[in-house]
Amino acid sequence: MITRNLYLQVRKNLKTFPAVAILGPRQVGKTTLVKKISSTIKREKLYLDLEKDKDIRKLADEPEDFLSHYVNDTVIIDEIQRMPRLFVLLRPLIDEKRRAARYIVTGSASPELMKGASESLAGRISYMYLYPINLTELPAKLTIHHHWMRGGFPTALTMRSAAMAHNWMSDFITTYIERDLPFLFDIRFSAQVMKKLWSMMAHWHGNLINLEKFSDSLNVSATTVSRYFDFLEGAFIIHRLPPFFINSKKRILKTPKLFILDSGILHNLLSIDNFKELAGHPAIGASWEGYVMSQVYYCKSQKLSMYFYRTHDGAECDLVLVKGHVVKCCAEIKYSKAPNISRGFYESMKSLKCSAGYVICQTDMVYRNKQGVTFIDLKSFLVNVLPNL
Repeated sequence: MITRNLYLQVRKNLKTFPAVAILGPRQVGKTTLVKKISSTIKREKLYLDLEKDKDIRKLADEPEDFLSHYVNDTVIIDEIQRMPRLFVLLRPLIDEKRRAARYIVTGSASPELMKGASESLAGRISYMYLYPINLTELPAKLTIHHHWMRGGFPTALTMRSAAMAHNWMSDFITTYIERDLPFLFDIRFSAQVMKKLWSMMAHWHGNLINLEKFSDSLNVSATTVSRYFDFLEGAFIIHRLPPFFINSKKRILKTPKLFILDSGILHNLLSIDNFKELAGHPAIGASWEGYVMSQVYYCKSQKLSMYFYRTHDGAECDLVLVKGHVVKCCAEIKYSKAPNISRGFYESMKSLKCSAGYVICQTDMVYRNKQGVTFIDLKSFLVNVLPNL
C-alpha cells in the first residue's frame, strides 16, 4: 500500500474537528485511506457506503433519527455527494454533542458544487483533498517517467503492463462520462458531446481557453461549455489556471489556461501508450508543463495560489505562486536539461517584483545562473522549495 501524505494530517484534524471531509476524484484511494485511519480510532464505528442501496435505505426516511443512535460512535459516510442534504442534518447532531471525530465523510465533488455543503457545517468541518498519487509519494521502485506517463491513479499507476493500464483508464473515462458526472451533479447531457469535449480538452491542454471554439465544435452554447468546465473542475478532472493581475497600465491577458490534472488521462485521450511514444509526440512540451502544474497543485499549501502571467508586450511566466497579495515565486517550465530563458521571463519577475525565480526542468543538478535564477528538477522543487514559500 502506498503511504499518502494526507494520512497524518487527517489524523491530526480528527483530534480537533467534529467532522472531517476527504474530497477528491473517484478511484483515487479515499475509501482505502479512510479505512486505514478509522482503524486507529478507539471507539465504535459505523460505515455507510452511499453507493450501496442497503445503506441508502437506512438514511432514506429519517436520517437524523437514524444517526442520533450513533452519537458516541464515529460515523463514516462514503460518497456523501449522493445525499448532499446530509450536510444540513449533521449540523444539529454535531451541535448537540460537540466532540472530535464524530463524522468522517468522503466525496467526489468540490463542496462548492454540493448543495448545502459549503455553508451548513462552517466551523465544524475540515475539508481535505486527496488527489492522485503525487511525485513525493511515489514508491522508490517507480520512476518519474513512469509516473508522468501513467498518472497518479493508484490502479493505473501500479498495473503490470501498459496495455492493462491503458484499458483501465479508457474504462475510467467512459464511466466518468456516462455515469459518474451525471450522478455527481444531477445533470443530463449527451455522452457523445461530452466525449468530444474531453478529446478537445486533451488537444487544448496548456492553452488559453477559447469558449467560442469549443462552442462551435460541440454545437452548444458558450455558457453550456463553461458550465461543463465548472463540473469537470468540481470533479477534480481539470484545472483552469487563472492569470495574475497587478495594478499596471500594461495590457494583461485575462483568459485562463486549461489543464487536465492527471497526465494518465491526458495521454489516454491522446492515444499515447508508452513513454517512447510520448518522447516523440508534438504534445510532449504541453504534457510536461501540465504534469509539473499538477504536481505543484497537489503538493502546495492551501495558503498558496497558482497563476500564470502574460502581457501583450511580451512578459510571460508559466507559474506564479502567490500568498495573499505577495508573489512568492516565479517559475518557467521547460522540457530540457539546460533550457534557454526568454527575456519575457525576466520581464515578468521585474514587473511582479519577485526575486525568487526558478526553471523547473530535466536538470541532473540544481544550479543558479548569473541572473540569480535557479534551475531545478521537479522533485527537488516540490520537496525543498515549495514547503518554504
